[in-house]
Amino acid sequence: MPTDRIPFRDTNYFSSLICDYLDQNDHLKPFYNRFPKLENFKEQIQEKQSRFSSENRRVLTDVLNTQYESIESSELTQQNINLLRDNATFTVTTGHQLNLFTGPLYFFYKIVSTINLCKDLKEKHPENNFVPMYWMASEDHDFEEINFFNFKGKKVRWNRNASGAVGELDLEGLDSVFEAFETQLDSTVQASELKTLFKEAYLNHKNLTEATRYLVNDLFKAYGLVIVDGNDKRLKELFVPYLISELTQKNSFKNVTQANTALNRLEENYKIQVNPRDINLFYIKDGLRERIVEQEETYYVNNTEIKWSKTELEKEVHAFSERFSPNVIVRPLYQEVVLPNLCYIGGGGELAYWLQLKSNFQDQKVVFPILLLRNSVLLITDKQREKIKKLNLEVADLFLNQEDLKSKVTQQISEIDIDFSTQKQHLKHQFEALYDLAKKTDESFVGAVAAQEQKQINGLKHLEKRLLKAQKRKLSDHLNRVVELQNQLFPNHSLQERQLNFSEFYLELGSEFIPKLISELHPLRGDFSIITV
Repeated sequence: MPTDRIPFRDTNYFSSLICDYLDQNDHLKPFYNRFPKLENFKEQIQEKQSRFSSENRRVLTDVLNTQYESIESSELTQQNINLLRDNATFTVTTGHQLNLFTGPLYFFYKIVSTINLCKDLKEKHPENNFVPMYWMASEDHDFEEINFFNFKGKKVRWNRNASGAVGELDLEGLDSVFEAFETQLDSTVQASELKTLFKEAYLNHKNLTEATRYLVNDLFKAYGLVIVDGNDKRLKELFVPYLISELTQKNSFKNVTQANTALNRLEENYKIQVNPRDINLFYIKDGLRERIVEQEETYYVNNTEIKWSKTELEKEVHAFSERFSPNVIVRPLYQEVVLPNLCYIGGGGELAYWLQLKSNFQDQKVVFPILLLRNSVLLITDKQREKIKKLNLEVADLFLNQEDLKSKVTQQISEIDIDFSTQKQHLKHQFEALYDLAKKTDESFVGAVAAQEQKQINGLKHLEKRLLKAQKRKLSDHLNRVVELQNQLFPNHSLQERQLNFSEFYLELGSEFIPKLISELHPLRGDFSIITV
C-alpha cells in the first residue's frame, strides 16, 4: 500500500494558525506547553505524574469498569482500564461527537493516531504504560451535526425531534434508517458485516451513548482503546471545585479573553475559534440543556424558571454535579482534571481553540497537555492512481483550487507557450530606458511612462488570459477527466476525510481497513498522507 506525504501547509486546507504551530513559530510558543516531539514527553510525564492524584485514578477506573459492564471488552482494553490505577500509567486522548455510524472518515484517523502514539511512547518509555482514550462528546446538543453520514454521494439521515444532551437521546427511528441503509448495500460479506454492525449498535441499545460505545468498542477493542463518557456523576464530583469557581469567579472568561487579545495582537491575523461567555456551563436535566447566566448575584437557567442564589447554587453543584455540563471552553479542563492525560489529539479547528486555553489551565493549576494534530489522509484506489499517472499529474496537484488546477494542466500540456513572462520581462527592460530619459528631461514625465508601462503589461495579461481560456476549450476533454478525478477524491471541493464515511472503503477492504491505517499512519511525522488502498 504505497504512501505519499505532503506538508500540511501545501494542501491549502489548513489554517495559517495550525501551519505556524506545526512550524513551531516563536510567536505561538506562549500558547502551548510542549511541542509534540517524542523527546518532549518525558517532562510531560513527570509533570502530570506529580500533579494527578491516586484518588482520581481510583474513581476513573471504577467509573470505566461500570461503563463497560454492558459490553464485551477485549482483554487488552480491560487490562488498560486496570492499569489506570497505576501511577506510572497515562492516557493519550482524542474526543469526538456521537456521529451516526462514526460520521466522516477522520473519526478513524483521530483514533488511529491515538493508538499509534501510545505505541510510540511505550517503545520510548517502557517503564510507563500508555492508554489510548476516546472521550465521547455525549453532552453536546447539536443534533443536526451528528444525525447523518454520507454514503455514495447521498445522506443517510436520522430525522426526529431532539433536545438536550445528544447522548441521552433514545434511538427511536433508527430502525427506519437501518432499512434505508440496508437497501443500498449488496450481499457481499463486507456488506453483511456493515449491516450487522449498524443493527447491533443502533437497534439493540437504549440511547445514543450506549450505541456509540458499542460501535467504537467493536471497531477498536483489539487495540485496547478505552472509551469514556464524561457525563458521569462520579467524574463530575471530582470537578466540583472547578464548577464552583467557574460559576462564581468567572475564571475562564477572564483568562481566555486575555489569551484571545494576545492572539489578536499578533500580526498574522489569526481567526479566533471560540469566544468565552461569562459562565461556560450548561444545566442539563430531563432533556433540558440550557446556559447558566448570572444577573445581580442571582443565577438563572436560560429560557426556564430555574434560579438560585449563590449559596443555593453551590448546594446544587455539590448535590447534583451531574447536572452541570461544560461547554467547549471548560470541557478540556474537565477532561484533564479527570484523566492522567499527556496529549490531546484533534483536528485543526480543535487545536485552534485549545491554543486559546493554556492561561486558564495555568491559573487553575491544571497541567496543559501536549497538542497534536491528528493524521490526515487521502485514500486513493489503484485505478485512481493509474488515472493520475495517465493524466501526467502529481497527487499534490489535485489539492489545488479547481480553476488553478485546470490552468496548471493546460499550461503543462499545451503545444504553445501560454506563459508571457518572457514578454513581460522584455517590456520592463524596454521601459527602463524610457524611465532614464524621463528623469533627464522632466520628472513629471515619469508618471506618464509608468502609466504606459502598466497599460501594456495589462494588455499582455489580458492576452495571456484569453489564450489560456482558448486553450482550455481546445483541451476540454483532457481537463474534464482531470476535473472528474479531482471531484472523486475531493467531494464537494472538500477533503475526502471530511465528507466520506468509512463504510464505502469497508465494502472494498473489509476487516483489513483499520489494520492498514494502523500500519501506515505515524502521528508524530507531521504531514498529510496519501495512501493507495
